[in-house]
Order: sequence, then structure tokens, then C-alpha cells
Amino acid sequence: METPSAACRCPLQPPPLLLLLLSALYLRPGLGLNTVNTVYGDTIILPCRIEVPDDLMFGKWKYEIANKAPVFIAFRSATKKNIQYDDVPEYKDRLSLSENYTLSISNARIGDEKRFVCMLVTEDNVFEEPTIVKVFKQPSQPGIVSQANFLETEQLKTLGECIAKDGYPEGNLTWYKNGIVLQPVEGAVVISEQTNVDKASGLYTVTSVLEYKPTKEDTNAQFTCTVSYYGPSGLETIRSESTVFNIHYPTEKVKIEVLSQKNTIKEGDNITLKCSGNGNPPPQEFLFYIQGESEPIRSSSLYVLTDVRRNATGEYRCSLTDESLMDSTTITVHYLDLSLTPSGEVVKRIGEALPVSCTISSSRNATVFWMKDNTRMRTSPSFSSLQYQDAGKYICATNLQEVEGLKKKQTLTLIVEGKPQIKMTKKTSSDGTFKTISCIVEGFPKPAVQWTSSGSIINQTEETRYIDGKFASKIRIAPEENVTLTCVAENSLERTVTSLNVSAISIPEYDEPDEINGGGKRENGNDQAKLIVGIVVGLLLAALVAGVAYWLYMKKSKDVHGESEKEAAQNIQRLPRTASKHVDKDLGNIEENKKLEENNHKSEA
Repeated sequence: METPSAACRCPLQPPPLLLLLLSALYLRPGLGLNTVNTVYGDTIILPCRIEVPDDLMFGKWKYEIANKAPVFIAFRSATKKNIQYDDVPEYKDRLSLSENYTLSISNARIGDEKRFVCMLVTEDNVFEEPTIVKVFKQPSQPGIVSQANFLETEQLKTLGECIAKDGYPEGNLTWYKNGIVLQPVEGAVVISEQTNVDKASGLYTVTSVLEYKPTKEDTNAQFTCTVSYYGPSGLETIRSESTVFNIHYPTEKVKIEVLSQKNTIKEGDNITLKCSGNGNPPPQEFLFYIQGESEPIRSSSLYVLTDVRRNATGEYRCSLTDESLMDSTTITVHYLDLSLTPSGEVVKRIGEALPVSCTISSSRNATVFWMKDNTRMRTSPSFSSLQYQDAGKYICATNLQEVEGLKKKQTLTLIVEGKPQIKMTKKTSSDGTFKTISCIVEGFPKPAVQWTSSGSIINQTEETRYIDGKFASKIRIAPEENVTLTCVAENSLERTVTSLNVSAISIPEYDEPDEINGGGKRENGNDQAKLIVGIVVGLLLAALVAGVAYWLYMKKSKDVHGESEKEAAQNIQRLPRTASKHVDKDLGNIEENKKLEENNHKSEA
């Protein structure tokens, strides 16, 4: 047995037999007679197709109906020029006869389909020429009415009725599915037609009823119908609007899905399970088989698991309520644990050891990284002997890159305490006008520093930044006599006191390097050593020049006494005066300096 899908692809036209019949009935040229085609409601123009004779007396129009006497409807005199219309009720006030004997009939009706005859009468003869009138009326656009709310597979049911109203001559209806003509198929496609004629107007209303047994493939199929009819210019077609019917079919497959905006699930998330069937209408209730539940849970298509834990990992299933169809899926709940020992705030003394461990447990491989004071560390911290620079905020952190938002961290705030340690240094300014005394202090909590001199408190001090438990407190003095300075450093653990003897500003002394700034301490010491070496080298060069000058003088004392004396004086004048000044200030009255000064006086004289 054929199904609706077996409908053939045919042109949009009525069957060939009907075309032949319609052609024979409506388009024949009146068996050799003249034919006038007109549209329903328009004016019918009937020319008198006879050459008007010179001796014409009058002209008349009549119409003829088979088996009935002719009916005269209009008269025009050729001599008196008067017009008369016969008392024919159906043509009252509708006729108009022109001078050339053309007859016009307004408001064409179906009843005007007759054989009209033009008669021209002379004294000797009567001339007649018949004309056949054909009237056409376009039907309304066909529409599908009485539509079924839905169709069910394997059930023959009335899909709807296609109706085209008020046409003439009678039209022909054709059903289509997706643009393909539907042919009758026993038990699957049944088409029945009906025609009604309005007695007053003579217009046709045609109806075609389609009974249809759909398949699942008919979902979203578009059904239309057309009316084919003849008009003045030939065969024409009007198509209805398309209609899609809801096709009901049973569920053949069940599917379970995990609805989530993320690709992975972690502890604390909510999980929405969706169960669906591919039937129409879809099933509304399902059975869900949940981890940890001994019996299936009856629910709508959605089931929500809230705040899931790692033990929710496993297989989940759903089925129709009769358990005939079932589907399953596997869910993995990811987790990440981190343990830091010790954690929180920890206070230790300088030099103590502190073992630190950070361990993780996770559903996938994870790596640990450390941060200290917001800077990532290359290695994990290890403290065998704590120093002040070890103090700070440590963070042990980890995350699963494959699982969005799954990360953990713990914090260790390490405090390293120590009693104050003091070292004092001194340094003379380059121009020798003052001395800078530094009290370098280590300890935590940060010690408070106080300076005293001979029991008096010194308030004018400078402090460097407190870095890694270390800073320096400095004072500047220009003592006229030797003094003793005392630096006192005190924190919550202990009080420490250190003193330093400082010579008067006029007495040179060795400067100790300032150790608070690392490389800067060594650079200052090196500068001072370079200065001392420079002074010594200057003295040696001065002595050498003086000796050479004296030797030259003694060798040429007789012949060129005046000239050599002048040259020696010039050589001595070239000696650097700065060197002599340094010698005088820093080394005192040594023997070489005396000789150098004597030579200088001789040269000047």
C-alpha cells in the first residue's frame, strides 16, 4: 500500500481529461460563430459584424435559447434615429445601442451566456450575424479550513478542507505536500470533492476534503491547495497559504544530559540533570537513578543536585516511567585539598629552625607554588636558621587548570624576633669640618634608639629605612675636644648600650666603614685608603724632584750657576701645592716636609 510520501511530482495543473473537457465546453469558438469573452461584472461589448447597407431601415438585437422562441431586446431606426429597448426584466436599464449598432450590456452576469444575434433589415432583405457570449468569474483564493489540531502517525485523520468560493466556470482543487501533488493512496491519502452552485448568482463554490495518515517525516511538512480555473485568457491557478500540522509520534529514544555553563564540575557546584525523549509531544515525567539513592526518583524532565561533594562522582541514569527506554551518563566531581603546616601567625627567635610543609590532595594532578609578600618564589621555603629577612607573609597556593575556579591557598605570617644588636662607626667629612657617627642596630620588634653625650640626650638624629630588621641612626658633630657618645637600643626583648670615643675635630683619626648599606660601606673605606696612598705617593714624588734638582745644581755650579739655579727653582714651583697642604695637615712636621718647604723658600727668593 502506498504512503503519502509516494505522491508524484506533477505540474501545477488539473488532470489532462478535465482540461480537454473544459476546453471543449468553454473555449470553442461557438461552432464557427463569433465569441465574446467577458469578466463577471464588466460590460459586455457586442459589435454588429454586418456591413451596414445603404437602404437600411432599422437594426435589432435578440438572443436565442435552445428550444425557446427568440427574445428581442433592442431596436434602432435608421431613418428616425430613435432607439427602443424591449421590456425584458433581466436587461432592464442594462442595454445601450450605438449608431453602428454595437450593443453594450452592463454588469455582466452568468445568465448573459447566450447566443445574441444582430439583425439589419432593408426593404428587400434581413441580415443576421450571431455572437456567443462567455462570462468568467475568478474564484476566491482557496483556504484550508476545519484544520486538525494535530495528526497522529499510523492514524488516518481529516487534515482539513480546501475551499474556493464564487467562481465561474467551476474550478478544480488540487492538494500539495511540500510542493508535490498528493495523489489518492488507499488507507493513507483520501480526497473527496464537493461543488455547490449559488442559485441567485450561478457561481460555484468547490470543496475538497483531505484525509491523511502521517509519518514522523511529515513533521514541519507544508500543506497547500490550489484552484485551477479558466478565465478570458485561458487556464489560471491560485494557491492557498501553506499550513504546517503538529504531528504526534511516540518516543523511540531517551537522552540524559548535564546542564552546566562550565565544562567541568567541582565540589560545591549545583548539577542540573535533564532527561528528554524524542517523541511528540515529549514525555513529561521520567525516573532518575541518583548516586546514593536506593530507589529511582520520579520527576519532570529536570532534576537538580545542590552543593555536590566528591562522593557524587559516578553514573546517573534516567528512563521513561515504564522503564522501557533508558540512558546514562557519568559525572566527575573535582576536588582540591591543601594543608599548610604551620599556618596563621607564627613568632620565632632569630637563629631558630622552622620546618614548613604544604601538601595537596586532588582529583587531578596539581602543582604547588609559593608567594612571599606578593612575589612568586622559585623554591619552597626552608628555615634551618631564621634571619630577619625571612620574616614576611608566605602563601602556599594551588589550582587545577582544567577546572575553572578550583583553587586553594593558605597563609603563614612569619615573625622573627631578636634582641637589639649595636655596632657604632664614625666618619669624617671630606672637608674635615664635622664627623658622622652611626649607630647600626639590628633587632625585632624595631628597637627605639637614644643618643647621649656626657649624660645629655642628643635629639638631632637621622635614621635610614628599617629593612630586614636592620637600620642606622646617625648624628653629625664637630667636637672641639674628645667626647664619648653612647647609643642605647631597646625593644620588648632587651635593652642594649654601646659607647664610642670620638676625638676632637682637629685630630685626624681612622674612619670605620658604615655597614648599613652593604656595598656602600666598602666603597667609602676604599676611598679613604686611596686618599692615604695618594698622599704618600705625592711625598715620594716631591722628594725625588727635589733630589734631582739639587744634583743638577751641584754639577753645574761653576759655569752655569745662574741658569741652573733658575731651572731648579722652576722645577720646585711645579710641585703640587695640594700635596704639601695634605702633608701639613694629616702627617704633621716630618723631616721630608721641612726640606721641601726650605727648597720652596729658596726658589721664591
